[in-house]
Amino acid sequence: MSRQYEAVYIFDSTLEDAVIKEKLDKHHVLLEATEEITVDHWGRRQLAYKIGRRETGYYILTRFIADPKTLPEFERALKLDDGVVRYLITLYEHELGAPPISEEEAALARQREEDDEDED
Repeated sequence: MSRQYEAVYIFDSTLEDAVIKEKLDKHHVLLEATEEITVDHWGRRQLAYKIGRRETGYYILTRFIADPKTLPEFERALKLDDGVVRYLITLYEHELGAPPISEEEAALARQREEDDEDED
């Protein structure tokens, strides 16, 4: 059964963009993804803290649908790649942010806020 995942990679910032894309393509083949993998390049950024001698990294966010059985080999390849400084793979459940709210719920919330203000 395939599931939707999200992965964030931090590549060594000294790598050229073409080399990073080549590494991504090589790793993504291991996923045997059932649909297209979306890739969002965040670019070179300052790390929150030094990792070894590195102070910057090249950040990439990806979303993909894959069979969980493919993840161990995928993670193994990421661990062995010297160009990958850090990575995090999580189960993707939904977009970030507040859940959708209906017009009725919004009206009730506004009414409660007005009542609270009137009491003060």
